[in-house]
Amino acid sequence: MEQSLIAILEAWAIRNPLLPVLLMGPIALAVAGVIGSGLRSGRRSAVAPDRKPAAPAALAAKPPTGARLRDRMGLTRENLVGRLGQLLGGRTVDAALLDQLEALLFEADLGVQTADSLLATVRAEARGGDAEAVKGILRAAILEKLRRVEPAAEPAAAEGTHVILVLGVNGAGKTTSIGKLAARYLANGRSVILGACDTFRAAASEQLQVWGERTGCEVIAGAPGGDPSAVAFDTVKAAIARNIDVAIIDTAGRLQTKRPLMEELGKMVRVIGKGLADAPHEVLLVLDATTGQNAISQARLFTEVAGVTGLVLTKLDGTAKGGVLIGLADALGIPVRFVGVGEAAEDLRDFSADEFVDALFEGAIGAELA
Repeated sequence: MEQSLIAILEAWAIRNPLLPVLLMGPIALAVAGVIGSGLRSGRRSAVAPDRKPAAPAALAAKPPTGARLRDRMGLTRENLVGRLGQLLGGRTVDAALLDQLEALLFEADLGVQTADSLLATVRAEARGGDAEAVKGILRAAILEKLRRVEPAAEPAAAEGTHVILVLGVNGAGKTTSIGKLAARYLANGRSVILGACDTFRAAASEQLQVWGERTGCEVIAGAPGGDPSAVAFDTVKAAIARNIDVAIIDTAGRLQTKRPLMEELGKMVRVIGKGLADAPHEVLLVLDATTGQNAISQARLFTEVAGVTGLVLTKLDGTAKGGVLIGLADALGIPVRFVGVGEAAEDLRDFSADEFVDALFEGAIGAELA
């Protein structure tokens, strides 16, 4: 019987030679599917049952980017332009309104000089006008003041090592700003070395060491209580020897009332110049926006001692006193290099006068003025 069946199949295959070939395709696909399923199952079993495949680390750890400055300056906008809208309402500019506007401007941490200047402009140009006219005049006047301190371009890199000295009182965000600045230079393909010259506080040196580890920058540090100028000199010499593009030097968070400590900064500038002619090439002063008017007095004293070339205003995202930036620009005329609006490295941003004013006034005045 078995032989008869085989003989029948052979005879059938001879009479229909194409059918076996057509049948082989589906059979091969079925076999391949079984084998593939087995392989995939084997690979899955190789992963521990309590461990999921990790998400890409860079995507998981990367903070949100592209947040508008307007979204980070809500408190300052409300303190200045928000209150301005409440004051003006649908009123016409008259003597009573100007008196109230004067009080508002003095309370907005703009500084006496700046508040007087803005009020004089409104008196001259807006009397008899309406709320929209006042807002438009103030917007234009503030923009004019801020454009004077907008850096024209990135400072030209020095031939060889570019040395940046960073100043500021304790708590202003100085060391954190240095770390973010280092990350910016590294992202642009520049090599960076850091100098931990705040030898008065061990925690300051440790904090800079942490930023060095995060960014991959070498940190030159000295013994606690040692001469900060010596550490600065060593940092410059190390940068030259290693052919480093940028050396960023931290300093002690000196209180402006401690004159001897402020004078130490003058000594440090001179010593750095001995290590490299024409250095430091930039002297950046980090100011905390939350201190309001105190930031202006700090800036005056630091500038007298160390010849500040640029300002960094931090913590704009957490204060209603961001109007002090306008006062700083008007009173001192020092270029504002960066503003800090958050914790992430990208939240240390290049200052733009137009962007800052848009963040203050966007949505507060008519579309024709925005």
